Amino acid sequence: MTINEIYHTFITNIQQTRWQEWISTLMQILSVWYARKNNVLVYPTGIIGVLLASYVYYFLSAPPLYADAVLNIYYFVMSVLGWYFWLQKKDTNDIFPISWCNKKELQIGIGLFFIFWISIYFLLIKITDSNTPILDSLVSSSAVTAMWWMAKRKIENWHAWIFSNLIAIPLNFYKGFVLFTLMYILFLAMAYMGYKTWKNLAKQNI
Repeated sequence: MTINEIYHTFITNIQQTRWQEWISTLMQILSVWYARKNNVLVYPTGIIGVLLASYVYYFLSAPPLYADAVLNIYYFVMSVLGWYFWLQKKDTNDIFPISWCNKKELQIGIGLFFIFWISIYFLLIKITDSNTPILDSLVSSSAVTAMWWMAKRKIENWHAWIFSNLIAIPLNFYKGFVLFTLMYILFLAMAYMGYKTWKNLAKQNI
């Protein structure tokens, strides 16, 4: 695809973007911004964004991005759980202060990635008409790990988000979701900034 073709595809897709994608994009950007700031508003804004994203991926994509649609429902569940975790306190301290994963937490996160990657991939090729099973399953499995570590306020969640965003960018462009493509490019930059911010905050907790 030439630069000129990419440009015209971009303009056409922007003109055809539905309101659900616009609002979802805005809410998800706000959510990542609040995550970087270690602000609990990451969850209510994220809930709105992921529910609308699930609708877009399942009902507006042809064929549907099945794994991404289900992934956003997982985001919703983990957002509710994470919201609960973040609001819990012991005396004046967060029950889950920002920290690095210990060996067990790292193994659980990596284990979740591989289990979900293999499982989602085979489900996509066996029971759906997905034409992007590898990328779809990679985005979903890495995001599962990222959300788990994020709920526990683990710095490694940003590593998982960076990887997930790198895969999501070409996947969303290929599927014609240009606004989501731009969102994931922004997320990639914000994930790196979030990693730097959380690393500095972790040092303050020592």
